[in-house]
Amino acid sequence: MKLILSKTLAFVAALTIISFFSSSSVMASVTSFTKDSGGVTFILDRGAMKIKICKDDLIEVRYTTLQTLPSKTSLIINNNWKTQPLFTVAESDNEITIVTGKLKIKVTKSDNSISYSNLNNAVILAEDETNGKTMTAASIAGIKTYNCQTEFKSPLDEALFGLGCHPEDSLAMNYKGRNQDLAIKYMTGAIPVLLSTKGYGLMWDNYSASNFYGGEANNTKFKYVSESGNEVDYYFFYGPEFDTIIKLYREATGQAPMFPKWALGLFQSEDRYKSQNEVLSVKDNYRNNKIPVDCIVQDWFYWEPDVIGSHVLNPSRYPDPKFMVDELHKANIHAMISIWPVFAKGTKNYDEMKNADGLSSITWLNVMTRTFDNYYDAHNPKARSLYWKQAKDNLIAPFGWDAWWVDQCEPDNDTLLDARRQADFAIGKGIDYFNSYSLMHTTGLYNNWRTDIPNKRAFFLVRQAFAGQQRNAATLWSSDITCTFKAFKIQVPQGINSCASGIPYWTSDIGGYHFNWRAPDWSTSANRELFTRWFQFGSFCPVFRIHGKGERALFSKNWDADTKAILLKYDNLRYRLAPYIYSLTWKVTTEGYTIMRALAFDFRTDVAINNISDQYMFGSAFLVNPVTEQMYSLAGNTANEKTRKVYLPKSADWFDFWTGEKLTGGQTINAPAPIETIPLFVKAGSIIPMGPFLQYATEKSADQIELRIYPGADGNFTIYEDENDNYNYEKGVYSTIDIKWDEAKQTLTIADRKGEYPGMLKERTFNIVITTKNHGAGLNISDSYDKVIKYNGKEIKVKI
Repeated sequence: MKLILSKTLAFVAALTIISFFSSSSVMASVTSFTKDSGGVTFILDRGAMKIKICKDDLIEVRYTTLQTLPSKTSLIINNNWKTQPLFTVAESDNEITIVTGKLKIKVTKSDNSISYSNLNNAVILAEDETNGKTMTAASIAGIKTYNCQTEFKSPLDEALFGLGCHPEDSLAMNYKGRNQDLAIKYMTGAIPVLLSTKGYGLMWDNYSASNFYGGEANNTKFKYVSESGNEVDYYFFYGPEFDTIIKLYREATGQAPMFPKWALGLFQSEDRYKSQNEVLSVKDNYRNNKIPVDCIVQDWFYWEPDVIGSHVLNPSRYPDPKFMVDELHKANIHAMISIWPVFAKGTKNYDEMKNADGLSSITWLNVMTRTFDNYYDAHNPKARSLYWKQAKDNLIAPFGWDAWWVDQCEPDNDTLLDARRQADFAIGKGIDYFNSYSLMHTTGLYNNWRTDIPNKRAFFLVRQAFAGQQRNAATLWSSDITCTFKAFKIQVPQGINSCASGIPYWTSDIGGYHFNWRAPDWSTSANRELFTRWFQFGSFCPVFRIHGKGERALFSKNWDADTKAILLKYDNLRYRLAPYIYSLTWKVTTEGYTIMRALAFDFRTDVAINNISDQYMFGSAFLVNPVTEQMYSLAGNTANEKTRKVYLPKSADWFDFWTGEKLTGGQTINAPAPIETIPLFVKAGSIIPMGPFLQYATEKSADQIELRIYPGADGNFTIYEDENDNYNYEKGVYSTIDIKWDEAKQTLTIADRKGEYPGMLKERTFNIVITTKNHGAGLNISDSYDKVIKYNGKEIKVKI
């Protein structure tokens, strides 16, 4: 700690010495530059700048008003780019031009501003000439530092997406013309990744609390301001398609590992199950009622009357935790437990962490005990290891839990945000690491899981995420939202933007977490409608999860028969789509793919999509249109037909998933939305593999696959399969089957199977359905097929 303090004091002194530079309105000019194998270093008349050529289409820019760029080890970036791309540098009277295989990067000598163009000289993005990169002296929470700012020009027809999950902030998704707080705290997230319909992405490598301003200079500019730092540091990604941008982001920050197949099924959770008997009764009710489910979750305060951080399941209520988890496993149900990064005084774990200098000064006012309990220092590698060891030895290893709910990882200390800024972490002052706690916390969990539990894929449900956290097997959930239609409506754009920020797995508490901090009455017609609509949406989210206050399991007596039938319909649909969804997760891991897709991923140049915040693609096939308006339980409700407006993007034709009716793209329709229906449309050219009805994700192999072809355009899909729950796929132990539809020739090709794995099906049947009106539509297995193909792993080509 003394070393950290001395470094901090030295840094503050250096800031004081050069602070007059930051107050100048004149931008620093280039006095000289030097090319090396990695990029170009610029000496400025006030400071320094480095443009690093990571790839032909991936650029890092660092800028400081200090005499030299500070040394830095990024918490976000984990790619050293050992292979350096070729590039050239040319100088003219006014600018220096760097040319890569895909970009022209021009630096204006007089003001060091940077513009990015394609090789045809079309400008993609340009810094503002006056305020492109600035550092301004500031004093925050008594700490002298610099605000670090970047400002860019922004055309009026540009749309901007990403920046993480903000579950109470806005119903909008496009950040053009609006601002966003980017300080991670309770109910507010921050992922410093921005995607533009102009074909580029940006990521800011700064961990302090920040702000985005999307409507500067009459909506012609935007800026990103971090409250603390000693340099500006950002990355530029060129697509132009969003899939390419996210792929580059993942190459820079780490690929998302595959989840176990069971994690794509239904999670059943409640605040909170209070005993072993209660958990097992939930298991029995799902299995006895033939309702598909894959995971049951044990939420917090299983330790009481012991205190938080004790890592015990209280024996009076959980007499045999191993038996409980074993019984879940026998029923083919997995078990997840909530473990917090917080320690109350008076426990062995607290004392051990304190003696190891592993506690931070940040505290949480415990809502149950009204005590101030301490967070451990997740920025301390030794503390991360000790935290893992304590939790593993006391909870995970003895009982066999399959997944970890990572709650309270902002860290949440209510409104005492200056205390977070003033905290001393092992690597520096809290003000400079305000947003990175969850990243470092999950880094310790994932790395240690891989070491100590090598044959079981990790799954961490986290309340906050930061850039790079996808590499830690993290699923972001949108925190403690309310059980209201307003909160539900907000979740749709927040989920889409979270995934557009590079975090591929997102979920919300289906139904909401609380109603005025109590359980709502789920038996009312209004709450039944709310839960039904939310459950429909949840079935088309990357992770499918019920949670919150009050009994809402699918077998609950709170649901009438009609509600139960609708919920079961969407539960079954999720499981029938398992071959489709699991194959998409493979694309996430190997191609940097995004499952929950803002419309700009697939229709970037269709300006009509720019401000649509309640529609998205689920994979490349499904256009999902959640019904977020209350329709059936309003006072004075009538029996009129209920609809919602749906825009069908142009450049494609569409099929109504429920009826098979074909529609033309480029139009807005009034889609039927009766209570049992979420409007779903499938893009022409899609291939969707559908498996059998299941009770859990791995119940049986898909030896019969219904292969639905949506004609009207060429299409392709790759079916991916493996052992479902280990890391052998990293060694090539898996199989893929490429499937192609040729629209002109009306020909389907199922290619040679590639690869193999233990237990792989050697033969299977593909039941081919060419979707038309009332044929190959909806949930149920089709009653007739257009072709039946017996497949043994060798290529088959058939004309249909």
